[in-house]
Amino acid sequence: MALNVFDHDEYRPPVWKSYLYQLQQEAPHPRRITCTSEVENRPKYYGREFHGMISREEADQLLSQAEGSYLIRESQRQPGTYTLALRFGNQTRNFRLYHDGKHFVGEKRFESIHDLVTDGLITLYIETKAAEYIAKMTINPIYERVGYTTLNQEPTLKKLLPHSPETPDGPVLVKDGRNMEERLTSLVRRATLRESDMVPKYEKVHNFKVHTFRGPHWCEYCANFMWGLIAQGVKCADCGLNVHKQCSKVVPNDCQPDLRHVKKVYSCDLTTLVKAHNTKRPMVVDMCIQEIEARGLQSEGLYRISGFSELIEDVKLAFDRDGEKADISSNAYEDINIITGALKLYFRELPIPLITYDAYPRFIETAKITDPEKRLESLHEALKLLPPAHIETLRYLMAHLKRVTDYEKENLMSSENLGIVFGPTLMRAPELDAMTALNDIRYQRLVVETLITNEDVLF
Repeated sequence: MALNVFDHDEYRPPVWKSYLYQLQQEAPHPRRITCTSEVENRPKYYGREFHGMISREEADQLLSQAEGSYLIRESQRQPGTYTLALRFGNQTRNFRLYHDGKHFVGEKRFESIHDLVTDGLITLYIETKAAEYIAKMTINPIYERVGYTTLNQEPTLKKLLPHSPETPDGPVLVKDGRNMEERLTSLVRRATLRESDMVPKYEKVHNFKVHTFRGPHWCEYCANFMWGLIAQGVKCADCGLNVHKQCSKVVPNDCQPDLRHVKKVYSCDLTTLVKAHNTKRPMVVDMCIQEIEARGLQSEGLYRISGFSELIEDVKLAFDRDGEKADISSNAYEDINIITGALKLYFRELPIPLITYDAYPRFIETAKITDPEKRLESLHEALKLLPPAHIETLRYLMAHLKRVTDYEKENLMSSENLGIVFGPTLMRAPELDAMTALNDIRYQRLVVETLITNEDVLF
């Protein structure tokens, strides 16, 4: 069971664990071994550290001077390929070296050989000295004690923070005199935010991307230093959480997207959008449907007739720019088909369709069932495969489309017609061949038609 930080006033979250930071300071410094003679055919992207086609033994002798010594040599066995020879742990280590505009031996890419060697020495040193420590970093993490919303009282938060420079796991003091509050990681800052009890707690995985942190950074999961010169860890593109790559594998699926990171409405993951805006459903869906029901239910060919694509794009830009403040009233867009077009475009541009790729095969199989009762049962089970934000949005949309069919005499739009329009809009085949995808269109139509007709039973 996670410790409640409010039970113990003396508990100090180890926000600034410094062991790995200290090891980085102790790591050997690069020492370039320069070649004194002119070398023919030296690649233009290498400097005097390039020694041409010398043997491993010659390289070993040249590097025996000191830890951190390095040079580049051309392979004798494979001319045209290059090796970084590096002295570490009183032995010479050889790495196949590549260049594609940047230098690399593994995943990380560097502007200069010096930076590559610096980062390599730091990594080798820390992973050699602290292998056991690193293996245990994810055990009993600060994340379980702090989380996103546990610390929701600022006075208590300040009391809990480390304050003594002598504390082993306390803060590393910096010379610019900034106070402690300004030096907190974004995790602790976010932890002071309150969540609204009115909005469903949709689960969302973090959207981690490899990231280079400027200046010293500490992991917001285990609170340990993130070592290296570049690509020291990963950052969630939706909420800004910064963690070690290995810690990212155990972080809970509790991403709380931040509007500072989520800057658009269209082409944004649906769950990410609703969590960022703290709503049940995407505001674009609510606003468009409310506008359509206020003035368009009797419009002939509703959803079938297209509005001007330039004006639909204009509505999209308004949502991306202004969010819920976007003006989609009749004053701005008199033709209701522009609003229906903007709604359909929103669903078409979702990176993960409303009926998700994972659930798609189950829905298609359901549509192939001929017995109406069995099809309904199967469809009910298929709906359980959708994420909560998707099912809530689908429920709201189907209730709206059912109301559209109530005005079928005026708008000439039956559930079958709406199925034809919305089938390919809400469902997209996950990487199927063209013929299979074409065959699926009739089943997509049937899925949506059944959802509309039986909206009151299925949801």
